[in-house]
Amino acid sequence: MKGMKEACRPAFGHRWGVILAGGDGKRLLPLTRKIAGDDRPKQFCAIVGGQTLLDQTRSRVWDLVGPKHSWVVVTKSHERFYADRLVESGTSSLLIQPWNQGTAPAIAYCLIRLRKLDTGAVIAFFPSDHHFADEEKLAACVRLAFEAAEGPSGPVVLLGIVPDAPEVSYGWIEPGASMDGGASAVFRVARFWEKPSLDLASTLMNLGCLWNSFVMVGRVDSFLKLLGRALPDLLDSFESLRSAFGTPMEEPALTGLYSSVPSSSFSDDVLAVCPEDLAVLPGGDLGWSDLGETTRVLSVLRRKGVRPEWAHEWEVGNAAS
Repeated sequence: MKGMKEACRPAFGHRWGVILAGGDGKRLLPLTRKIAGDDRPKQFCAIVGGQTLLDQTRSRVWDLVGPKHSWVVVTKSHERFYADRLVESGTSSLLIQPWNQGTAPAIAYCLIRLRKLDTGAVIAFFPSDHHFADEEKLAACVRLAFEAAEGPSGPVVLLGIVPDAPEVSYGWIEPGASMDGGASAVFRVARFWEKPSLDLASTLMNLGCLWNSFVMVGRVDSFLKLLGRALPDLLDSFESLRSAFGTPMEEPALTGLYSSVPSSSFSDDVLAVCPEDLAVLPGGDLGWSDLGETTRVLSVLRRKGVRPEWAHEWEVGNAAS
């Protein structure tokens, strides 16, 4: 075990990147059917550019922590969409969930699994379906977040996006006082606002609140502390399987666990109830978009000056209806 742990620590030290790719992409399914011709979730679809959203996310994570420190959390039912790209490449470790039970179980699984490999791990979590226009600025922000999170009592640091509109379908973060008495670009989190009304979103924007990108960085023990406070039963369930991880018993043990735990959201059920243990790093001019809705996809394409044939057909078809 000692040799395996040492072999997993190249120049990136204890820094790891985890891509959350287990979602079903139901809201965007009518559009992704148009693009791909099947029912694949959006992360396995080439929506903006020639690469799939997952491949684009994997490239940015590799640049930050390297292929050997990159993990991808997927769902067994999606295997036909990721097997050729991920399993055969052998360059990213796959954590395969029996089915999708939300982001909280996916993150809990990853944390317990990774702690067994590297107790000092500092992890950056990335959704697999987001767009960033400026990858270099994003990388700089994530590196700052790593630095802020790496201390012995470092907080979990969220990447907040400086808004350009009073968006009602995003979660918002209200920053508090600056960490280190104003010397830091990282702020404490005062409160979360989930999907506010238009009037409230306008007020939050004027107050300097930020969109929650759900990109987050923290020590493995800091994330586990959040889970222990907010969802102790979920954490205990995964802790009970720790000895099975990395053995032939892992898959059946996970299947039994996932059949009994309720679906839960890490954003709603963990972050929102533990703001005092969190920090936020404002990221401006990143060109960020959560590609969860067709209007956002088309907006990103317009900003990039790109109009693929499927986008033209989609707009014409919807205008006719």
